[in-house]
Amino acid sequence: MSSHIILAIESSCDETSASVIHDEVVLSNVISSQTIHEQYGGVIPELASRAHLQAISAIVDKAMQESGKEYQDLTSIAVTTQPGLAGALLVGSSFAKGLGLKLGIPVIPVHHIEGHIYSGMLEHPECGFPFIALIVSGGHTSIFLVREFGEEIAIGNTKDDAAGEAFDKIGKMLGLGYPAGPRIDALAKEGNPKAFTFPRALMHEDNYDFSFSGLKTSVRYFLQKEFPNGIQDESTLKDICASVQEAIVEVLIHKLFRASKEHRIKNIIVAGGVSANSRLRSALQEASEKRPINVFLPKLSYCMDNAAMIGFLAALKLRYLGEYAFHSLQFTVNPRSMRTERI
Repeated sequence: MSSHIILAIESSCDETSASVIHDEVVLSNVISSQTIHEQYGGVIPELASRAHLQAISAIVDKAMQESGKEYQDLTSIAVTTQPGLAGALLVGSSFAKGLGLKLGIPVIPVHHIEGHIYSGMLEHPECGFPFIALIVSGGHTSIFLVREFGEEIAIGNTKDDAAGEAFDKIGKMLGLGYPAGPRIDALAKEGNPKAFTFPRALMHEDNYDFSFSGLKTSVRYFLQKEFPNGIQDESTLKDICASVQEAIVEVLIHKLFRASKEHRIKNIIVAGGVSANSRLRSALQEASEKRPINVFLPKLSYCMDNAAMIGFLAALKLRYLGEYAFHSLQFTVNPRSMRTERI
């Protein structure tokens, strides 16, 4: 089998990232997170595109330097083409195509969510097929059944807000800024998860779908009724964060393990930004100890949007599909909705 040295580029939202992969081994993974959006309480697409334009060349150069490889060593380039913000995707795709033409090497289009799905295998080659994947982030909360490479079937999706979106919106109500997920996680560690009861929507429905908008509304009404003048006591804030976090994690765990049981699949991958949440990780560990299953989690830098997962998936594509499949540059970006239905 020929050796592959892949430069991967990820620019679907507000992280500019580049990575170099030698076959299926990560040599470098550089991530630049955009902080400009914090003052607006969410990602502003036009500002994200501009920030990608300003950063991408330097980020790619840094990834190459850290990898110890030269541009002439590259055998292909991988780039995220869907889903995401249209302008942000175009920056990465255009850069990849231009560099691919200059070097005369193939450019491999990669689906961002598919990258997350396989990211659990990046450091865990022992995770074989079939497996169940929970992708949980600011834009996505979906469960996939993956029987073999290239066969990723969405068996559960969020009907409204994604889990990460719920964390951020509730965090904004609590005055925690953006992004609020990590801040809620930190505060919740010192709070009581049973202090307040918030809804677990669809938890006992006969499907693998999610809904977090009701939780968000419940917290809003709760705050208006109980704390009309704001939360004055930090211990109360910690208890609210812990209770909200527990409501989200409990639903994720319940749906995920039910899917594993009903499909009789023992390998589980949990990935995406929210998979970095410490309570979710500990709950997965606790639940897996009671069942004959294997849970695979990416390390924290592979949970967020990153190019290493894009390059790793490209390496798998080369292994299963061959280089000949990627000599055309006719592909286009497809921003779509940030919801995932079927890959």
